[in-house]
Amino acid sequence: MPDYELLSRVDHYIQDLFSANDQALQHALHNSRQHGLPPINVSANEGKLLYLLARLCGANRVLEIGTLGAYSTIWLARALPPPPDGRLLTLEYEPKHAEVARTNIAHAGLDDRIEVRVGAALDLLPHIEASMEGPFDLFFIDADKVNYPHYLHWCIRLARPGSLILSDNLIRGGRVLDPPPDDAAAQAIAHFNRLLATDPRLESLILPIMREEVDGLGISIVRKPQGDA
Repeated sequence: MPDYELLSRVDHYIQDLFSANDQALQHALHNSRQHGLPPINVSANEGKLLYLLARLCGANRVLEIGTLGAYSTIWLARALPPPPDGRLLTLEYEPKHAEVARTNIAHAGLDDRIEVRVGAALDLLPHIEASMEGPFDLFFIDADKVNYPHYLHWCIRLARPGSLILSDNLIRGGRVLDPPPDDAAAQAIAHFNRLLATDPRLESLILPIMREEVDGLGISIVRKPQGDA
C-alpha cells in the first residue's frame, strides 16, 4: 500500500520549491471556500504542470471544460501570450461557480484573456464549433466524469494536429481498475481511459498524480485532423 504520509510530504516539498501559491492563487482558493465551492480544484503542483505543458506546446488558444473557482484556469492563462493572441475559454455549468470564478480571474488580472461561459458543456460545444471559434491548441477536461467520453469527442472535433488534450482524475483512487457497479463515474472514466488508449487519432498516456489518493492526469496529442477516424 502507498505510504500516503510520505507522498504528502513529497508533494509539499515539491510545492514549496516550485509551485507555491502566490497572492492571486491563494485568493482564488480562499474566495472559493468562502462562497461554499467544493474543494476539488487541482493541487498547486498539478496547476504548475498544466502551466508548463501549455508553455511547452506553445498554446495560444485554450478550452477548459469545468471552471469551478478558476484556480486551474489562472494557471493555464498565465502560460498564454497577452491578448489578442492569448485566449482561454472556460465552460462552467453552475452560475454561482462562474460568478466566483470571474471575481477570482479579475483579481488575478487575467480577465482580458479569459471568458467564462455558463451552461452545460454538451450544449455549448456545438455552438463553439458552429461559430468557428476553434481550433484550440490545448484542452483541459475537469468536469462531471460521466460525460468525459463525450467531452473527448468534442475536443478532437475542435482540435488541430498537434493539439494537447489534458484530462483530470483518471485513476480515482484505483477504482478504474475494477469499477464498482454502483460507481458511474469510475465506469465512465474506465471507458474514457480505453478511448485514450485506442483512438487512432490520439497518442496518450496517464501520468499518476499522488495526493490524498492515487489519481492521474491524461495527456493526449491529437495526431490526425479534426473528425478523421
